[in-house]
Amino acid sequence: MIKRTLITAVGLAVASWLLPGITLADGWTMKGIATLVGVALVFGIINAVIKPLFKVLTGCLVLLTFGLFLLVINAAMMLLTSYVCGRLGLGWQIAGTSSFSAITVQTLLVALEGSLIVSVVSFLASKLLKDRKK
Repeated sequence: MIKRTLITAVGLAVASWLLPGITLADGWTMKGIATLVGVALVFGIINAVIKPLFKVLTGCLVLLTFGLFLLVINAAMMLLTSYVCGRLGLGWQIAGTSSFSAITVQTLLVALEGSLIVSVVSFLASKLLKDRKK
């Protein structure tokens, strides 16, 4: 679980570094790294608890779009993570997620791009750090 959290934190760091719409308030200091680990924990809890409910409720839509709607679900999980982190006082946020009533198309696109980056980086890091069994 610790390895998975750290891998997710790396993915979130890359997304924060690459996308101007995702900000890390504490910068790239030790406090910022600790913030990213906290955000990774929040992201993991949201993905473990809420994402399965979304998948069940939108199962028909996922099948109808041949799985492409999963990208929208992943973006929604990023937006929810940003919102929860803002409420918890963690210094990580997607621009425009201070309230769900003000989310724009640009905010959704940043969340979509961020979720893709986190997914790709997490996948690659998992493969690189995979335990080699003989």
